[in-house]
Amino acid sequence: MRVPLDGLPSRVTVYEVGARDGLQNESAIVPVEVKREFVTRLAGAGLRVIEATSFVHPKWVPQLADAAELLGGLERAEGVRYPVLVPNERGLDRALDAGVTEIAIFGSATETFARRNLNRTIEESVEMFAPVVERARAAGLDVRAYVSMCFGDPWEGDVPIEQVVSVARRLLDLGCTELSLGDTIGVATPGHVTALIGALTESGVDTGRLAVHFHDTYGQALANTLAALRCGVTTVDASAGGLGGCPYAKSATGNLATEDLVWMLDGLGIETGVDVRRLAETSLWMAERLGRPSPSRVVQALSREQGSE
Repeated sequence: MRVPLDGLPSRVTVYEVGARDGLQNESAIVPVEVKREFVTRLAGAGLRVIEATSFVHPKWVPQLADAAELLGGLERAEGVRYPVLVPNERGLDRALDAGVTEIAIFGSATETFARRNLNRTIEESVEMFAPVVERARAAGLDVRAYVSMCFGDPWEGDVPIEQVVSVARRLLDLGCTELSLGDTIGVATPGHVTALIGALTESGVDTGRLAVHFHDTYGQALANTLAALRCGVTTVDASAGGLGGCPYAKSATGNLATEDLVWMLDGLGIETGVDVRRLAETSLWMAERLGRPSPSRVVQALSREQGSE
């Protein structure tokens, strides 16, 4: 039953990260043909933005060492975007060779995580990204910027809002077209989300350029998403079946499950274009190949419902 709430958008873009952010955190290497079918099934469920893979050096993320092979054999569905993550100019070269039309870079709101994840300070990482963004934009590519640790850091603790705004503005000033605010360890709460987005808009950032990326460590991801929607955000990152975490922050648990997000949005009368039942079937299919159940509550509920019929 659809019961709308005032003050929410009529449509939300679901930015699916399961094939990249989800699978990069797996201990085992998923065969490339399984990854390719996963991406294809996600598109078949109605997702129109699917982050397909990453061109990070295989030494750091061996799970996605087959990025070029994956894209080379992928039949791209009409109307579906397939962005990829790149860390530097070499990664951009590989992505351009693979024919991508959209990339993402990944920064940090804290110095400690920047050093652990990028082996650079925040300043050095921004300098590294500058030519990547410039070249990508010159080639006609859209560029998303992820900012990790926007709401808390396992080493530094609370992250000042003004610190996040400073990093965010610097990345947008490079020419990035979208900024994804990451709750990497899942400690955000709705008031904090509202305050950060408010501070960003006060600094001149259009909410149309913002996305949110919540982890569900403390069960707050959906509440935080609703808070972001009330602030005018219309792009939400999620991972099919709740796959993923962060290999460089051990306290990070799974991403917000796409099915849980779509169930809530469906109930609010917000359009996504995603068929939640078909998506749940895809997540069950992937869970079987990973050898463990999906943590998504909606996937679990729908599978029990199907089993009782």
